[in-house]
Amino acid sequence: MRFLIDTHTFLWFIHDSPQLSSNAKNLLESDNDLWISMVSLWEIAIKVNIGKLTLPNNYEDFIPEQLVLNDIEILPIRMAHLSIYTTLPLHHRDPYDRLLVAQVMTEKVSIISSDVTFNNYSINRIW
Repeated sequence: MRFLIDTHTFLWFIHDSPQLSSNAKNLLESDNDLWISMVSLWEIAIKVNIGKLTLPNNYEDFIPEQLVLNDIEILPIRMAHLSIYTTLPLHHRDPYDRLLVAQVMTEKVSIISSDVTFNNYSINRIW
């Protein structure tokens, strides 16, 4: 199966955080196709830049290395995603997360996330 990984899911996974559910960890470690959105990578870069997130190594080395090690592909932001984005109700105030919703809808995949606000949309959230 193919899954989109939420930003916090990716960070918890690569840092082996106990906050990651056992179900999510099993899905991430199984033979599934994993995507991370470019918007999540941008969000991580912003948090590193403003000091809200510290990585064990510099961003430009650490993040690509983790993507390769964990066989995670980058999902670019497409016009089709943005078209859906413009129609979404504002159940989720976070613009990054609304773009993830649009990507999940467009690509017809499930999202691995602990964020229950995603349940307000017609998408499949797994945790």
